[in-house]
Amino acid sequence: MNIHEHQGKEVLRSFGAPVPRGFAAFTPAEAVDAAAKLGGDLWVVKAQIHAGGRGKGVFKEKEAGEKGGVRIARNPEDVGVFAQQMLGRTLVTKQTGDAGRVVRRLYVEEGAKIARELYLSALVDREVGRVAFVASDAGGMNIEEVAHDTPERITNVAIDPDAGVTMADAEKVAAAFKLEASQVAPCADLLKKLYEAFVKSDMSLLEVNPLIVTNDGRLVCLDAKVSFDSNAEFRHPEWAAMRDLSEEDEKEIEAKKYDLAYIALDGDIGCMVNGAGLAMATMDIIKLFGAAPANFLDVGGGADKDKVEAAFKIITADPKVKGILINIFGGIMKCDVIAAGVVEAVQEVGLKVPLVVRLEGTNVNEGKKIIRESGLNVIPADDLEDAARKIVAAVKG
Repeated sequence: MNIHEHQGKEVLRSFGAPVPRGFAAFTPAEAVDAAAKLGGDLWVVKAQIHAGGRGKGVFKEKEAGEKGGVRIARNPEDVGVFAQQMLGRTLVTKQTGDAGRVVRRLYVEEGAKIARELYLSALVDREVGRVAFVASDAGGMNIEEVAHDTPERITNVAIDPDAGVTMADAEKVAAAFKLEASQVAPCADLLKKLYEAFVKSDMSLLEVNPLIVTNDGRLVCLDAKVSFDSNAEFRHPEWAAMRDLSEEDEKEIEAKKYDLAYIALDGDIGCMVNGAGLAMATMDIIKLFGAAPANFLDVGGGADKDKVEAAFKIITADPKVKGILINIFGGIMKCDVIAAGVVEAVQEVGLKVPLVVRLEGTNVNEGKKIIRESGLNVIPADDLEDAARKIVAAVKG
């Protein structure tokens, strides 16, 4: 679950991490009022969307001006003008794709005097089974480019869960940042607070880019990208208030109602599979034969007919889908249950694109019989390779 920058900063602030003061704004008037509350003579107006690269982003509408989604205002009037230009407009960044995201809220923040920009993130390092900090002195940049071009500028420090953040850990990060000796202790204090926030808040990712060194030598989190581990939602009722459904794919929201693992992708072949590993293999083989999947969809091992029907409706609701591949290996999930769900769904919503079905496992013969006797225009497949070849051929042909 992703949240907005201003929400992420509130989480960090609650754990004592240093973040600039700021206020969320949903109208130009609220943005001007936020600047007045902050005082001073420099403000930053930031578009709030669930995507990075906002500063270099481009708005689709001419009325939004030529600047990106992060703008510097030197008087309250400019705050209002920028807010008027950005709210309700579509911001396109490297992470949004061509469709972009509509800006429905802003964050007005006090200006900062920046001496240096650093990069810091915390994530779950699955190779060592620990939370790790990733640190670099190349802040404010695309970290993927830094990792590719100058990997020596990135340091990974895994944290022992029993010991927590130690001074030795902090010294490694401080060295990566090229901090002065007097800044090591504040760096250690910051890391401890961020680590506590990560663990206690059940985050899956925390990215601060940039983490700045101010002109007076302080470390301040100038940005905060936070993702929570959705598996821990049951113990965080406060997450409900932070969730912005307008930033989520409608199909993913619908899938969650039925406990379906669904992720929208950019291809044109819809996939319904049971089991995450099989779903990944199905998407890979579609790519192998020259097409691209429109989604990841795992109906799970214990899906019933209603869940299968819901999954099929979600796939067909995607206008990009030009063909559908159903690939089921029956274990706990029985092939006849899948077949019955598919038949009912097709009869209800119709079938306007090619459909390839591959069934194998428990009750496979019964499942194939249901499909065969349904009268539907379904293309049967014998195995995964056969299924992938047939759906790609059907879509391209």
